[in-house]
Amino acid sequence: MASPVNAALCALLATAFWVLLGYALTRRLFPRALALGAAAVVGWAVHSAATLPVFTAISLSRPTIIGVGALCALASGLSLLVRPAQRETEAEATIPTWAILAVAALALEPAAAILPKYSGDAVQFADAIFDHSKVGIIDAIRRLGLPPVDPAFGGPGRACFPHFGAGHCLAYYYLWHFTAAELALSLGTTGWEADIGLTWFTAFASLSLMMGIAVWLSRRSSAAIWTVIFAAAGSLWLTLDLIFNADDLTPVLWPSIGMAGWLSQATWAPQHVMSASCAVAALVAVHRFARRRSALLFAILVLVVVAGFESSTHVGGVTFAIGALATAPILIAGVGPGGRLRFAAEMAAAAALVGCFAAPFMIDQLAAVHARGINPLTIDPYAVFGEALPRPLRRLLDLPGYWLILLPLELPATYFAGMIAITMALRSAMARPEKFALAALACFSVASLGISWLLVTSFGENNDLGLRAIIPAEIILIASTAAGMTLFPRRILMTATAIGGLVLCLPDAAESVRDNAIGIRRDGGSAFLHAPDLWAAVRRHAAPTARVANNPLLFGDITPWPVNISWALLANRNSCFAGRELVLALAPLSAQRRDEIGAQFTRVFDGHGTPEDVADMAAQYGCDVVVLTAQDRAWNADPFTASPHYRLAETADGRWRIYVKVN
Repeated sequence: MASPVNAALCALLATAFWVLLGYALTRRLFPRALALGAAAVVGWAVHSAATLPVFTAISLSRPTIIGVGALCALASGLSLLVRPAQRETEAEATIPTWAILAVAALALEPAAAILPKYSGDAVQFADAIFDHSKVGIIDAIRRLGLPPVDPAFGGPGRACFPHFGAGHCLAYYYLWHFTAAELALSLGTTGWEADIGLTWFTAFASLSLMMGIAVWLSRRSSAAIWTVIFAAAGSLWLTLDLIFNADDLTPVLWPSIGMAGWLSQATWAPQHVMSASCAVAALVAVHRFARRRSALLFAILVLVVVAGFESSTHVGGVTFAIGALATAPILIAGVGPGGRLRFAAEMAAAAALVGCFAAPFMIDQLAAVHARGINPLTIDPYAVFGEALPRPLRRLLDLPGYWLILLPLELPATYFAGMIAITMALRSAMARPEKFALAALACFSVASLGISWLLVTSFGENNDLGLRAIIPAEIILIASTAAGMTLFPRRILMTATAIGGLVLCLPDAAESVRDNAIGIRRDGGSAFLHAPDLWAAVRRHAAPTARVANNPLLFGDITPWPVNISWALLANRNSCFAGRELVLALAPLSAQRRDEIGAQFTRVFDGHGTPEDVADMAAQYGCDVVVLTAQDRAWNADPFTASPHYRLAETADGRWRIYVKVN
């Protein structure tokens, strides 16, 4: 099981290293509050985007990671010894130390959600562990290096480009998971522990960026604590249920499927939150570059955008590209008349460089879209109303319902308050540079919300793009609301909206804290305590490059939706078919082919497998090792006993049988 101590070591190393590197870069380019606030995001983005191709070329190992890291830390330390040029006086307020401690405390909630919780003779998990089943990516990179192999599927039908090697491409944006693998290799921890540590760091970095923006815009240090307060806000879904004494509002409203606020996003999808933080930091960097040309700032901008794309195609790719185009006229207008053409040319050059750096990811994402047989982008308004309304009417009402019902429900403390704060700030006597920056941030947030409103990219049942495109807007609205709470002497409407939203979302926030801290008791928790022993036994017979087959639904009852969670968290070996949910995200298979293979594996472990099914596991899907447990229905109808393709390698009475492929 994951150790909290090892996870904390990963978090501390990540913070110390990337904040040091980031602040060495930002302190010469940004005002004080922004320099401190953006340091963690910039440090992570620049280092990660720059070193990924380096480690792909020279190999990823503990010595290379420590060597490159030591050089970066030494250069950053020497840079900090050099006194910077005279600092601008535009934002002398800074982030107080106590606010940093509050950020560190709030960031514990997303990290706590991924830790195992012990209750008597069982282990419990928070629901968010479902989305952290991608820990298998971290372990695969840690074990086998770069380029990464797909840890979830080993069969044919792959649409890989040559740079990833035929049959091994990973159809997922993995920069965030690559950096978790760096932490795991550096400290000798598991991928699960590194995932927990990097989730904490991601929440810390994103919160720090929001605080930096809020203090910079307001020029008041007190805006920092308001950032933490608003970032902790929940949604109104639970309050709505309590008020109407109803457990299910789906006849009227479409059920919430995971959009929620910043804290929920940081808990479930830290890679998308880091990508959104990179997008917002890049926008601020563009604004600074328009005012002060710098080759260093230009390089930082390129690498931050690359890092955002390589962490999330939905956020750092689609959302940032559309948002940047929408924001460009405002940014260009903020440049003096004589420099606009040059600025536009420089931004075009930056976009070209981003394309060059991110080309491998772009190619693989396009190849995956083609292999899955889906449309990369379609227009389909976000569903708000339920089936109690006739379909034509509800689809029409969904258009205004997104803005007037869904967003107030999901972001009760910052949606209206943030818009009011931005409007008041733009009409105030705010200095011209900050006003243009705020206008650009506001435009980007509207674009972010608009993408979530209308566009769809979906690999499964959920609107993946709609769920994640909203995160940059959440970051900007939180920072704007926090700044507005200290910026204006008359802010009755904004304050009432913000505080009222905070009060109303308290039930949801309290439930989230409770569930993340103690988990949810479900069937299978007692048996999961012995899962580490099972996977330790499997590793004795499976080489680091081997692929393992197990029941994709094993322990599927301890997560809100069935996923192969014990393999994902504990196996440290690749799977030949890790189950529908994981293959959906990581492998470029069409829905029909994915369902066919899923049915075949389910049939085998349910005890209805044929000799042909077992032969396919050995020949087609590359299953080098098979593990059968007493929880599988095939335990008493074992299809592997008489198979010429496998031999029994180990058995534990009444617990498991391990088979290895006969060469």
